[in-house]
Amino acid sequence: MMEILIATEKPFAPITIRQIREVAEAAGLKLTLLENYKNKADLLLAVATADALIVRSDIVSDEVLEAAKQLKVVVRAGSGYDNIDLVSCTAHNVVAMNTPGQNSNGVAELAFLLMLYQIRGGFSGKTGTELRGKTLGLHAFGNVGKYVADIARGFGMDIYAYDPFVSERVMKNNGAKQCINVEELYLKCQYISIHMPSNEITRKSIGYNLIKKMPHNAVLVNTARKEIIDEEGLLKIFDERPDFSYLSDIEPDCKAIIEEKYKGRYIFTSKKMGAQTEESNINAGVAAARQIVEYFNTGKEKYRLNK
Repeated sequence: MMEILIATEKPFAPITIRQIREVAEAAGLKLTLLENYKNKADLLLAVATADALIVRSDIVSDEVLEAAKQLKVVVRAGSGYDNIDLVSCTAHNVVAMNTPGQNSNGVAELAFLLMLYQIRGGFSGKTGTELRGKTLGLHAFGNVGKYVADIARGFGMDIYAYDPFVSERVMKNNGAKQCINVEELYLKCQYISIHMPSNEITRKSIGYNLIKKMPHNAVLVNTARKEIIDEEGLLKIFDERPDFSYLSDIEPDCKAIIEEKYKGRYIFTSKKMGAQTEESNINAGVAAARQIVEYFNTGKEKYRLNK
């Protein structure tokens, strides 16, 4: 009997595990759990017998893949996949997949939670501002960007988007106006919400020269990855522009400096929380299990990440 291993330092909710187990057992697959593990040695031991692996933010390194002699497929339950060594997956003949779109609404709602908390002064009782009529720029217009645009329409915001891989028609159909380049997006929009993956092209791609173009009272919202921000440039903007605020779903490496020098102009969640909803948890986990079953049964590789 082939085995699916769920290896998660940050466990799925019990209801998610029950649904994944139903999918696995209906397909004649064994489900094994490694939850809340603290030592890499535990992971290396567990993957030795696994034919398929489901992870969340857990690192699937060359060392892990070397220990997983029977592994055929690994699925990241979520959109981002920088925790998986894709080159090593290919070298070990392991198919790597993600589950795009399954936690998009949770991430989009968190972006608005951050913005609302910021403009109301952290619910301190002080006079705040409103989102209606403000300009919102979406830097990347994939699944999350579309959900953000949908919510923004309800707030009455003026929505712009930049994504070289998405057509103007798609943006227009989702209520956003297309910007022809990224500089235009940052020039037009008081609020910028970032929704791109971390890769060789995007890492440190958002820095001083872009952010400085933003209008007065600029707010940069990052529910993507910290690596896409050039933190040296970020600190320079904080220093030069007292009107600038940074809201992030992951603490930057320069957190201590920002906390010391720029109080009231930032919000950082204690850990990445975009996908931390019951619905996202279920959707991504069950999607991962279904993709594994489909791969074993038919060879389908719709969301394959490596070559």
